[in-house]
Amino acid sequence: MSTDVRPPAGIGEAATRPQIAAWGLWDFGSAAFNAVILTFVFSVYLTDAVGDDLPGSVSASAWLGWSLGIAGFLIAVLAPVSGQRFDAAGRRKWALGALTCATVICMAAMFFVRDSYQYLWLGLVLLAAGSVIFELANVPYNAMLRQVSTPANIGRVSGFGWSMGYFGGITLLLLCYFGFIAGDGDRRGLLGVPVEDGMNIRLVAVLAAVWLGLFAIPVLLKVPELPRPKTDPGADKGGFVESYRVLFRDLRDLWNADRRTVYFLGASALFRDGLAGVFTFGAVLAVNVYGISAADVLLFGVAANVVAALGALTAGRFDDKVGPKTVIVVSLASMIVVGIVLMLVSGPEMFWLFGLLLSVFVGPAQSSSRTFLARITPSGREGQMFGLYATTGRAISFLSPSLFGLFAFWFAADRGGIFGLLIVLALGLAALSAVRAPDRD
Repeated sequence: MSTDVRPPAGIGEAATRPQIAAWGLWDFGSAAFNAVILTFVFSVYLTDAVGDDLPGSVSASAWLGWSLGIAGFLIAVLAPVSGQRFDAAGRRKWALGALTCATVICMAAMFFVRDSYQYLWLGLVLLAAGSVIFELANVPYNAMLRQVSTPANIGRVSGFGWSMGYFGGITLLLLCYFGFIAGDGDRRGLLGVPVEDGMNIRLVAVLAAVWLGLFAIPVLLKVPELPRPKTDPGADKGGFVESYRVLFRDLRDLWNADRRTVYFLGASALFRDGLAGVFTFGAVLAVNVYGISAADVLLFGVAANVVAALGALTAGRFDDKVGPKTVIVVSLASMIVVGIVLMLVSGPEMFWLFGLLLSVFVGPAQSSSRTFLARITPSGREGQMFGLYATTGRAISFLSPSLFGLFAFWFAADRGGIFGLLIVLALGLAALSAVRAPDRD
């Protein structure tokens, strides 16, 4: 970066506390899409209500899986070149604002998805489009980590962001549950919202859109825009094919200069898929294996998010002191040990105890994975690298579900699926062990 250009906060100077708080609030608001739209509420509404009487032999759940699969492919293809172009244009914050706004529009439009199978296609299109746009918004957001931190506090800042995401999910889920969903009859929740035509869930989608939009505003106001780099002028002007040519050229240069980044992207793809598998199949295991009631699963989910958030906050300090690799290694090793114990115990009490203990280590591993990449990424290429981070994460996202299903089938019990998840975590740990830790600043 040329010396006549003022660097963004975090590259040579400390960000202010309001800037860090503003950056974390975007994570707080992003839970509206992850927790409410994609995981717990709207996707369930599509499969269990909107598409429950869908004609034909293909179920609504199958269509949901295929639509999200297409979205995942588009994310994998678009994320790295999008991040590269955001960096080259010096419009990282602009991209975050535009993509967040587009995500909010998709979420708000879900209000028009009525409880009838004729509206399933509209819901699937909005959910898939929202998923692509939201994941692309995460690229400039994660790239901004270096703008709101210094090498001395990047672990704490990243941990703060992850914890804000967990707390945002907890808060909004509780608001949605008690305000719009809880209860029986024609009206639900403390607000007495009618359930006819899925009105209560459609209003939840609107609430989630407003939530994300409001909490995205501070980062757009407080964090300065990334200066346009002086190197490689016009890298953002070419077409799609030209963008990939630049990407492959940069990757070749990166491989020749420091292969650690490439190795880490591969290793993190493995253990991040294992971490995702823990949350994806946690509810299934709780009900089918350990006897947790369906009503108590939500309570366990809230508790798990709380301890994961506290774990991320605490581990952020250790990240700054001992480095992100140590935090990730300890977290993954601990999860493997606790997972083995979970395979051997039974009953709701044991699941609450060891399930929450397992959740403690999820937040630190996720947060320190982000700081590991931020610490080893060449200045000015953060968007490009976090685009590749998104792509590699999508590339093997089939691994945990496939191994969970394989071992559940092999052992003729859902409990056996835990072993499949532990294998993915162990592979990620082994791959990470061969990656040299970031240099101490």
